[in-house]
Amino acid sequence: MHLTKSCLSAHQVSQAFLLTVATLAYCAAYDHSAAHAVYVVISVLLFHFLVTGVVLATFCWFLTNSYLREEAPNSHVVEQRVEWLYAFDVHCNSFFPMFVLLYVIHYFLSPLLVAHGFIPILLSNLLYMVAGSYYHYLNFLGYDVLPFLERTTFFLYPIGAVIVLSPILILSGFNPSRYLMNMYFSQRL
Repeated sequence: MHLTKSCLSAHQVSQAFLLTVATLAYCAAYDHSAAHAVYVVISVLLFHFLVTGVVLATFCWFLTNSYLREEAPNSHVVEQRVEWLYAFDVHCNSFFPMFVLLYVIHYFLSPLLVAHGFIPILLSNLLYMVAGSYYHYLNFLGYDVLPFLERTTFFLYPIGAVIVLSPILILSGFNPSRYLMNMYFSQRL
C-alpha cells in the first residue's frame, strides 16, 4: 500500500510540472510580465488542477460510497468502499488527456481559436466538448473496474449534457478559448 501512495504522489507531481511548463508557455506567448506569469501559474495549478480535482474527487468519492455500492448479499462479506485517494487518482488519470487537449493542442491552435468569427467558435467548442467528454468517459472507466460498484454509467451522464450544451454555445456565439484566455491575458487579445 505504501508503494501505491508514493506512485500516486509522483504521478501528481509530474502532472503539476507539465501543467506548469504549459502555463509558462502561454505566459511567454501572451504576456511578458514575470509577476503576472507567477500569478497565472499559481492560479492554474491551484484552481484548474488541485481545487477542481479535490472537489470532483470528493463528489465522486461521496457518490460512489453513498449510492453506487452494491449491497452485500450476506453478513460474511467484507464491506468495500472507494478510498478518497483512489477517487483523486481517477481524476488525475482523467485529467491528463484533457490537459493534452486543452493546454498543449490548444496552445498551438490558440491563434486560430481566439480569433473572431464562426469557425474559431465552432472549433473551440468542439475541442472543449471532446476534452470534457473524454474526461467523463475516463472517469467512468476508473469506477467501472471496481466490482463492488453498480450503476457506474451515472458517470457518463455529463457527456450528454456536454453534447447538448455545445450546439447551444456555438449558436449563441460563445468562444470558450477566447473567454478563458481573456481571463488571464485580457490585455494581449
